[in-house]
Amino acid sequence: MIVLDLFAGPGGWSHALAVLGVRDIGLEWDEWACKTRAAQGQLTIRTDVAMYPVWPFLGKTTGLIASPPCQAWSMAGKRLGLLDQPLVHQAVADLATGRDTREQLLAACRDERSLLAAEPMRYLHALNQHGQPEWVAMEEVPDVLPLWRQYAAILRSWGYSVWTGVLNAADYGVPQTRRRAILLASRTRTAEPPPPTHAKLAEPESLFGPGRAQWVSMAQALGWGATDRPVPTVCAGGGPGGGPEPFPSGSRKTLTDARDRGTWKPQSALVLQSRREAAGGRARHGARENRPADTPAPTLTGGAPQWSWSLRSNNQANATVRRADEPAGTLFFGHRANECVWVAEPALSSTDGERSTPESIRITAQEAGLLQTFPADYRWAGNKGQQFSQIGNAVPPRLAAHLLAPHLGKTLRPDDFTLAA
Repeated sequence: MIVLDLFAGPGGWSHALAVLGVRDIGLEWDEWACKTRAAQGQLTIRTDVAMYPVWPFLGKTTGLIASPPCQAWSMAGKRLGLLDQPLVHQAVADLATGRDTREQLLAACRDERSLLAAEPMRYLHALNQHGQPEWVAMEEVPDVLPLWRQYAAILRSWGYSVWTGVLNAADYGVPQTRRRAILLASRTRTAEPPPPTHAKLAEPESLFGPGRAQWVSMAQALGWGATDRPVPTVCAGGGPGGGPEPFPSGSRKTLTDARDRGTWKPQSALVLQSRREAAGGRARHGARENRPADTPAPTLTGGAPQWSWSLRSNNQANATVRRADEPAGTLFFGHRANECVWVAEPALSSTDGERSTPESIRITAQEAGLLQTFPADYRWAGNKGQQFSQIGNAVPPRLAAHLLAPHLGKTLRPDDFTLAA
């Protein structure tokens, strides 16, 4: 029996299934996502989901997973597909009755990717003729919820129990307050959301058992620890497209430069190690970086300067900024304005009592992957821009595992997802 993963991406659902002891077959078009999946040993068919036939999976599919692109709904992009939403709903309604009107509807779409959100219904309709799949799990940005409700009404008419709603990934141990519209459907059990394991504030034990743990912070997920001094890695060379490393704040100065200018006065000096030293593996925090020895990525080291780190979600005026002892905001990438950066708030100056302008360091792909609950040794393919795009589009594996475990008859253990290597 097959678990079919449409729009499989770099393997968020697949890694969750692997933790639960199950393999899926992923359909994915993006070259670099396919290479990332191959590096993890995940089964993949590189194809256009809209063009691939359903007949190879008929009578063989026990579960269907889908996280289709969301250009018609996503708040992160230009939302050029807003006017396409009625066309997407029409395509779903037509496909549910076996009518394929995609070609005509696509011609009227403002964004050629909009109809991809209707593709799961093409598979579901064909599989339903064989009494399958047994269960369905779908995930997307919150604004897709009306579309999921349309899917739900159709699936209920076919005999499924269905639940739709918006879940916060932080409530399931993801160090990120990522809200996602979820659809869960089953032929054999009552569909319902998994019980949350975490809360904004830790809950005490009661007569009904232990309370929920506090949300996982970025510092915990990255292995910085409660007392350890957090030190992000400085990315040296290679921006989103492989070019020079951008500092989105507009400053190309390192934190050491700030010290030398006299604008940052920590209690002890910062030392920016040379590329040669980093390449030789002598970085004082090398174990935390988990970088190949030949990667030219110097790190900031030193005594215990007084500053605090926060993560800014993008370069825009309304960017979410979270302290390292909190979960991140939603990580999304794809264009320059969506780059996430660490912002260091320096200590008060002993001379004038005023804070200097915060310096920023771009988040690394490994750090972003950890905040999405991928393991530290996950092998991301492509240049930095391609890696960040994959990470931002992926479903957090830890959230996915909570969604899938009940359908698979599995119990997710607290130690199934470690925080940091």
